Amino acid sequence: MTSRSTPGLTWLNTAKDTEARAALHDVCAARSWGSALLTRRPYDSAETLFAASDEATGALTDEGLDEAMSGHPPIGRPKPGDPTSAREQRSMAGASEALKAEMLELNLAYQDKFGYVFLICATGKTAEEMRDAVRHRIDNSPRQEREIVRQELAKINRLRLTRLTENGASTA
Repeated sequence: MTSRSTPGLTWLNTAKDTEARAALHDVCAARSWGSALLTRRPYDSAETLFAASDEATGALTDEGLDEAMSGHPPIGRPKPGDPTSAREQRSMAGASEALKAEMLELNLAYQDKFGYVFLICATGKTAEEMRDAVRHRIDNSPRQEREIVRQELAKINRLRLTRLTENGASTA
């Protein structure tokens, strides 16, 4: 896959810094992550972009990771009017009211313990799988959980970058 065959990657490579930065912010709210990806343009393929994303995600400081997580709503409560958030969390929309209530309770307990929202790459997961994940992960140490969050963020960033490289800035 080269930039010639993917309109979104061509757009990312040629967009003005401000436009590309805004699109990358929609992918990941950490400014340092977006800056790291901007400085490495142009990308010859989506794979090189994904590798740069993984590297930038791995390099996030605790503050950068917090900033990235601030761009993610709690599971079961997608941002109103945000199609990306709704798409990624679509399996919670069909969950029973009891499961939604349990997920809210678990989200609050998780946030009380760790100080940030429960982050999981929700795409392709059932509501029950996400509930089971938060139940399991709430017993982690803070350091263990930060590393899992970093891994989940990397997956989310790759999915969002895939959409960006395929379709351009309007659908990331």
